[in-house]
Amino acid sequence: MQLRAPSAIMGIADDAATTSNITLLFNMRRSNLLLWGLMLLAGAAGAQGTSTPLASDLIPKPLSCTDKPGAFTITPSVKLHAPSQFKEAANLLAEKLRLSNAIARSSKKASIVFLEADKKDSLGNEGYQLSVAPSKITITASTLKGATNAVFTLLQLQQLQPNMASIPCTDIKDIPRFSYRGMHLDVSRNFMPVNFVKKYLDMMALYKYNTFHWHLTDGPGWRLEIKKYPLLTSKAAFRTHNRWRDWWSSPRKYADEGAPNAYGGYYTQDDAREIVAYAAKLGITVIPEIEMPGHSEEVLAVYPELSCSGVPYKNGEFCIGNPQTYTFLEDVLKEVMAIFPSTYIHVGGDEANIKPWQECPKCQALKKEKGLTNEHELQAYLIKHMEQFLKDNGRKLIGWDEIVDGGLPADATVMSWRGEAGGIKAVQQGHDVVMTPGETYLDAYQSDPTTQPEAIGGFLPLSRVYAYEPVPAALTAEQSKHVMGTQANLWSEYMPTTYQVEYMAYPRAIALAEVAWTAKDKKDYSDFQRRLQHHYRLLQSNNVNYYRPSNSVTIAALPDYERKQNQITLTSEQYKPEIRYTTDGNAPTASSQLYDKPFYTSGKTIVKAAIFKNGEMQGEAACDTTNYHLAIGKPVTFNTLWSDSYPAQKEQTLTNGVKGSLTYHDKQWLGYLKNFDVTVDMESVQPISSVAIRFMQQPGPGVYFPSYVEVQFSEDGKTFTTFKKEVNTTPTNDLLLRFKSFTFDCGNTKTRYIRFIAPNVMRGYMFIDEITVY
Repeated sequence: MQLRAPSAIMGIADDAATTSNITLLFNMRRSNLLLWGLMLLAGAAGAQGTSTPLASDLIPKPLSCTDKPGAFTITPSVKLHAPSQFKEAANLLAEKLRLSNAIARSSKKASIVFLEADKKDSLGNEGYQLSVAPSKITITASTLKGATNAVFTLLQLQQLQPNMASIPCTDIKDIPRFSYRGMHLDVSRNFMPVNFVKKYLDMMALYKYNTFHWHLTDGPGWRLEIKKYPLLTSKAAFRTHNRWRDWWSSPRKYADEGAPNAYGGYYTQDDAREIVAYAAKLGITVIPEIEMPGHSEEVLAVYPELSCSGVPYKNGEFCIGNPQTYTFLEDVLKEVMAIFPSTYIHVGGDEANIKPWQECPKCQALKKEKGLTNEHELQAYLIKHMEQFLKDNGRKLIGWDEIVDGGLPADATVMSWRGEAGGIKAVQQGHDVVMTPGETYLDAYQSDPTTQPEAIGGFLPLSRVYAYEPVPAALTAEQSKHVMGTQANLWSEYMPTTYQVEYMAYPRAIALAEVAWTAKDKKDYSDFQRRLQHHYRLLQSNNVNYYRPSNSVTIAALPDYERKQNQITLTSEQYKPEIRYTTDGNAPTASSQLYDKPFYTSGKTIVKAAIFKNGEMQGEAACDTTNYHLAIGKPVTFNTLWSDSYPAQKEQTLTNGVKGSLTYHDKQWLGYLKNFDVTVDMESVQPISSVAIRFMQQPGPGVYFPSYVEVQFSEDGKTFTTFKKEVNTTPTNDLLLRFKSFTFDCGNTKTRYIRFIAPNVMRGYMFIDEITVY
């Protein structure tokens, strides 16, 4: 039998029989001793040649942390002592460490002691102090939440060790920056079983997330048993296709529970209570999301009388002018509140289609009766009604930032997801907000999309998650107090399995955990990368299918305008890799130039680079051709303007010599919603051998190549002659992220002005990053 000591300690073994066997061993004194002995031996063997992680390797980074010599050894004889207010935290620690009969009556007989903080210690609601000495561990906190946070710091430190029976000595004082530290999980697109949700919560707790935002209802499936409305689970919880994309492109029908081809599932109320109780033990609050008034296709398919048309499968929005809508929503929320004790209930409120309301006599009659000026105010009327209902029941409403548009209810809290604008507006009106813009959406690609499983789009590498700052610069110090925190969002359209959820979440969720917890001035990405190297062991021991860092090398050229050369930087997702490179077009070898700092290239240069380890190339060599081309720094006349949403570097974008990365969020891709028409002034008539312009296509989020690119030349800037037109041949239904340089061989044409015309026939976004001229 292979001993899995880390899983045994955490109790997260996937195999039920293994879990049962481990539990049995711990319940038997002789076997318990044997298991601890084996764990010590296994840990010692695993520690050979490996540096021992210290408390300074924890994530999130504590407020203060001092590593000390020595270690505390966990044995079956370890006893805990805690005052009554910390008994739950002590029992949690005993359970996670698998300590039998661990609670001692006297602190003098205990090896791990919980203490109530002196009021002068200012540890707040969630802060704690942790002291690990060779003979005793002391946890000091003002509240149970603080004591629980200390428990998970101790457990994380333990699981970082090759020898998990040995915890390094330290003194830690820790206080979180934000009170709201959330992870979201969409179980509507793809249902996730109870055991996985618990595992999700276990990992959240290890990294000090304190709020689980559970997206339970949406068009692809209703996931919570509501006894008064049984069709929500007997039909609306199941659909006709398992792949979300297939279902989305089909007539989007639902299936009866028990039908052979039905795909979906739901949580009984007992399931949900079990998860709420499990989360509470870990110090995590569960906030349920019940979507309204939009994203409700599944409800209206089985209860069509609540829609504006009264016809199944026609609407996705509740009829706001129908009194039955309010009865239904209140009935549902009554059962929800009986399960979830959270202060907040999330009502969604996003992406509602106002057209059905515009055409509905009932909605228009209500709009007129209440003196509402538009459909956004009509939606706000429903949201305000539900906010008052929740308030009458001792709860608070939270919703996505669309609830700002028609006027916020008095005590509503906003999740700002469409950038920061909605959150800023809400704060300026005196409302609390949770900031969750694109930098927190872990459903985006985390590496080169051409190497990754299908995702929703975008590009959000680990470094960009870590760089996110939840407090917008536009807020004053006083207004900033309304920013409660941030959360990681995982929408599961392209996450059909629990393995894919973990793959998209980790390690990026670890980076956001530090954003949410650690003081801003304590953050340092290089130090975070160093610490993260130890956490791969923890992820492995917990059987988390995390994303492994790529061995690819990224070659970036930054123009030096004074030297008229390109500064070349080589980077990798690996930590401190050995990168070797060439500039002569040959493949790098173990004896090629070692990269240790940026270098310069002149003219057209082929740079090839790769990571080496023990003399062997890791992965494939990267290759890029760099050239300080003729158009760098030249003025551009914009005959049509870019979208205000993606201004990049504005007028300088197309001739700044900087190539855009894998994401149009990098401020190097100029976004267009109209036809593209610009003219580059070369400032003198001169021979041109070639011109090129580069576009991006990613149909998922609505980004397309132009139908063609036309190049025109002029010597006076007034009379232009078409030189050539290149037609795009890439299909618009090709769902992969692609880049295309429309390149024109000009021979030795003399010109001063170069005009580029590119029609936007798809009416989505076109993104352009650079015009090159040679």
